[in-house]
Amino acid sequence: MKRPVPVTDLIEELKRLPGIGQKTAERLSFFIMRGPAERAKKLAQAIRDVQEKIVLCSSCHGITDENPCLICKNPERDSTQICVVEEPHDVYVMENLGEYRGVYHVLMGVISPLDGIGPADLTIEALKERVQQDKVKEVILATNPDMEGESTAVYISKFLKSLNVKVTRIARGLPVGAEIEYADSVTLIKSLEGRTEM
Repeated sequence: MKRPVPVTDLIEELKRLPGIGQKTAERLSFFIMRGPAERAKKLAQAIRDVQEKIVLCSSCHGITDENPCLICKNPERDSTQICVVEEPHDVYVMENLGEYRGVYHVLMGVISPLDGIGPADLTIEALKERVQQDKVKEVILATNPDMEGESTAVYISKFLKSLNVKVTRIARGLPVGAEIEYADSVTLIKSLEGRTEM
């Protein structure tokens, strides 16, 4: 028996989400259908709001609903120390530690020749401009400890070498191949504290 078109469309759209296969998409779609109409409307509105109201911060490239973001415009943050991360959600992972008082710079990915992503596809040039304009004293490279993250960190450290700025790398408390998003807070704090100069 063929499903109604709206159900099929919902399942197909849910399957586009990372980690969602056919079975999970079906379960989610039936959960949405069985729930109160108000819940479905709130979900739809939240998705619309994310698309319409969220922008990238013009300074750090993190996600925000006001530009510049709250971290970048906070006068109590140390703007001479920039922590470089791969993706916007990494900012929130680091912030949840409650230990770091500098600002951030989001690369929007990593150098990955196999995927056709080079340095020009990332925000590395914008990072260089920030280092020069804001008289930055230290750049902390907090990319993931996998092959792409390591090669991106090495590239950035060489790229910034001529700017007379201290470039450090978070310590190897994170296992190779792991992602910052899934690390526990103690490991992340130790990695941040044990960073090394590159």
